[in-house]
Amino acid sequence: MEHLIGKANTLMEALPYIRRFSGKTFVIKYGGHAMSDARLKQSFALDIIMLKSLGINTVIVHGGGPQINETLKRYGIVSEFVRGMRVTDADTMSVVEMVLVGQVNTEVVGYLNLHGGRAVGLSGKDGTLLLSKKLLQEVKAEDGSTETVDIGFVGDVIKVNTDLIKTLENGAYIPVIAPVGVGAQGESYNINADLVAGRVAAALNAEKLILLTDTPGVLDSRKKLLPSIAVADMHRLIEEEAITGGMIPKVVCCAEALKEGVKKAHIIDGRMEHAVLLEIFTDIGIGTEIIK
Repeated sequence: MEHLIGKANTLMEALPYIRRFSGKTFVIKYGGHAMSDARLKQSFALDIIMLKSLGINTVIVHGGGPQINETLKRYGIVSEFVRGMRVTDADTMSVVEMVLVGQVNTEVVGYLNLHGGRAVGLSGKDGTLLLSKKLLQEVKAEDGSTETVDIGFVGDVIKVNTDLIKTLENGAYIPVIAPVGVGAQGESYNINADLVAGRVAAALNAEKLILLTDTPGVLDSRKKLLPSIAVADMHRLIEEEAITGGMIPKVVCCAEALKEGVKKAHIIDGRMEHAVLLEIFTDIGIGTEIIK
């Protein structure tokens, strides 16, 4: 009986959040280990379907780094990264687009639909969903100065076609977006999935931006989880090199999304079952929330 009462209490804890977020939009970046483990894939799909059934609009932006790495390796193409961004020449771009759009996107859509969802797959080229331009990366030189580096067909999002997303949401569909953008001349761009998620969240004026990762959240220099950080603290942690590598674009995109009107951003551990529900519908949460 106590076990049943515990379940009821859990539901009651979630009730204020359900009321608050019904009718709102969440943009969720799906990536990392959560995309490769069958148990976690099912858990994620059920979380998204639960959100949709509660009246919360969900937009998914997925990554695909491990799948891209595996395919590039088969083709004998070696990857190089600059501040967490993959250097992308023409051959790499062809593989990236093939994997993200033709393989990963269809798999995510299929899994959601298999478990009762109504998901529709999109790339940034569909309906000019993600109008993009070349992204030039700034890096520190050995003398401490900064220099601008061209890392190939790596893009930044200029504009998000929100009409397409809203049309799907109005039809009770779940948009699933592959992070491949389109330039003014029709060229393809490889765009960091976290960046895409942030831009989409800002364009939709989303209630929440949620990034799934393979870490508990944002960690300090002692590798302790930071349950909540302000944007000013985030910049300090980057300067102190407590935040490095692939976590940099994640926290930067969260800060930019908050600046553009997103209410709150979360970086959570996608290796935990039902991570999305636990972060949203419990008082404590499980990861790091980033606030203005």
